[in-house]
Amino acid sequence: MPHPNRNLPPLDFLRGFEAAARHLSFTKAASELYLTQSAISRQIQALEDFIGIALFERRHKALVLTDAGQSYLRVVSPVLDQLREATRRLRETRTGHVLTVTTTVSFASIWLVPRLARWRKRQPGVDVRITATHELVDMEREGIDLAIRDIAVVRAPQSAVHLVGEQMAPVCSPEYLKESKAARRPLTRPEDLRHHVLLHLDDPTGRWPWVSWNAWLERSGIDELEPIGNAGFSQYDQVIQAAQHGQGVALGRMSISGQLLKDRRLVMLFGKKQAVPRAFYAVYADPADVPPEAREFVEWIREELRKEA
Repeated sequence: MPHPNRNLPPLDFLRGFEAAARHLSFTKAASELYLTQSAISRQIQALEDFIGIALFERRHKALVLTDAGQSYLRVVSPVLDQLREATRRLRETRTGHVLTVTTTVSFASIWLVPRLARWRKRQPGVDVRITATHELVDMEREGIDLAIRDIAVVRAPQSAVHLVGEQMAPVCSPEYLKESKAARRPLTRPEDLRHHVLLHLDDPTGRWPWVSWNAWLERSGIDELEPIGNAGFSQYDQVIQAAQHGQGVALGRMSISGQLLKDRRLVMLFGKKQAVPRAFYAVYADPADVPPEAREFVEWIREELRKEA
């Protein structure tokens, strides 16, 4: 007797199909599921291979369901809804509440972790589990309720909640600034950076170009600048730690450095912030069925960010 699972495609394929069919767009489906467009395309192709029939017609700049695809969607969509509802009910019966959040390493270490005690005072019955990674994850498969990511504004999912826009400015420790003045190497204008050590985020693949000193200098109208030294770090939180310990000048991300500036652990140089077309967003695993603790957590983050504005 054939094993019953051999007649069932993987759940990920069905979720990708349902989202693509609803949007009639692989790109929008990928944005909703927090995957890449190519990953959705591969899922659909694998599902069609599994079933042995085309579910979409790929036309020029258009995606259309075949008759078979329309019939399949009428079955798949309510089944997925039933699974979500059954899962939600089971989660509500568990003892206590655990909110699982994925975010970037820098947001977790610089901004989120130092504030979690305030969240626990506000919601003592909701435990938070933080997964810090720069990689895209399948939120539903990994059991993640909420993602906090910095995203290009033009690529943010429609269901994403805007948290804070990104601005850049050079920063250093107050002690470093004081010592620089005493050594007659003041930091009064961008050109003065040539007399200082610049702290860099190592980015060999060009993944974070907006955190690049070269990009900031170009936006500032400075064609060439050779500092007296450079120091590179693999993670942005290491760059900020080095700046706090007086090791040089860092390019500060205002989105996550507001409290450090307020506490005078860092000072902003030259009195001007540069806006870049990126922002931090909250992305729910299932925008149609958001756990109340996830919605409350996002509102708490927004309140905390407004205090630093």
